Amino acid sequence: MNLFTTVFLCSLGASVIVQWILVQRHIKHIRANRETVPEAFSDKIPVEAHHKAADYTQAKSKTGLTELIIGSVFLLIWTVGGGLQLLDGWWRSFELSPIWTGTGFILSVLAIMTVLDLPMSIYRTFKLEESFGFNKMTPKIFIMDIIKNGIVGLLIGTPLLLLVLWIMENSGSYWWLYVWATWLSFSIFMMWAYPAFIAPLFNKFRPLEEGELKTRIENLLSRNGFKSQGIHVMDGSTRSAHGNAYFTGLGANKRIVFFDTLIDDLSHDEIEAVLAHELGHFKCNHIKKRIAILGTVFLAGLGILGWLINETWFYNGLGVEQPSTYMALLLFVVASPAFTFFLQPIFSFISRQHEFEADDFAASQAQSENLVTALVSLYRENANTLTPDPLYSAFHDSHPPAPIRIAHLKSQTA
Repeated sequence: MNLFTTVFLCSLGASVIVQWILVQRHIKHIRANRETVPEAFSDKIPVEAHHKAADYTQAKSKTGLTELIIGSVFLLIWTVGGGLQLLDGWWRSFELSPIWTGTGFILSVLAIMTVLDLPMSIYRTFKLEESFGFNKMTPKIFIMDIIKNGIVGLLIGTPLLLLVLWIMENSGSYWWLYVWATWLSFSIFMMWAYPAFIAPLFNKFRPLEEGELKTRIENLLSRNGFKSQGIHVMDGSTRSAHGNAYFTGLGANKRIVFFDTLIDDLSHDEIEAVLAHELGHFKCNHIKKRIAILGTVFLAGLGILGWLINETWFYNGLGVEQPSTYMALLLFVVASPAFTFFLQPIFSFISRQHEFEADDFAASQAQSENLVTALVSLYRENANTLTPDPLYSAFHDSHPPAPIRIAHLKSQTA
């Protein structure tokens, strides 16, 4: 065991312990507040709905703990346990070129990880979500989604991996800059292509029907100078009872998407307010800011990998005897979460600030009270807890806790 093995195990152990403590705090806090609806919601959320949200959140949290332990054990088996070394030796026995060996090796690791995750995925869908009335997915849809994901992943992932590994093998010591540019270009391209070419493989999208709602939405977009490829309703109810709305795409390929469940649950005033919030993300340049942040993080990560790729202790410390470019890439991807978990509160904080800014924009475009009632309805229908543990929330929540967010919105009308 070299020094890096010790550092890796300590970092992984620390992240698991901290996550365990956070989840236990979260469960304890929710349980302590289960019987009483927070005052700000007492006239809007029935106590039965509050109980359901508390029970649902606790069940999800306990499932997350199980996944955390299982995932950590698999990570140890893959790395210091010699799993990656064994699989790499098998691929090397075919005596292919390093690029094809690496592509096959990485794709096979991803395929095995997907299979290993299947039992928990089945449990989440057909036990956890089913027991709280959210799952609408049939076994047929579940299986077809797996097949489609596999095919799309192969069609997109194979050429991308081949290109990245070719760059790593043939671009000298600054290969990581070229890989970064490739990743950034690919990510932006996928943001443009996803709504038009990939999303329709999994869901059906229909144009929003003509009428008052469509007219109000078009007026909202027009006065904000926002052009899109249309307003679409997605058949979210075929998979889940959860409701949502989002903008997707880039440039001329932007789309506005409403889950059919949301259309059914909210009034026209509330839907306009929710859309104004989503529009706020674009008007406040949050998409560009997030791309810039992720781009910076990936650049830093690839720069670190550019140093680690030549260090034998990096491979040996993670259970690999024979260095290679593809192994360095995969080791970095699977091992880095053990080190980066403690940066999570920073990114969660930035995301929550963006949500506040989008809420402020929505309040300037529609009555903030309509967004308040819409959010309350979504909290109720999606069984989102109103009483998360503050420390857990600081690590994990990309949106402000419900009481803080509602209070912020109400202050806009004070």
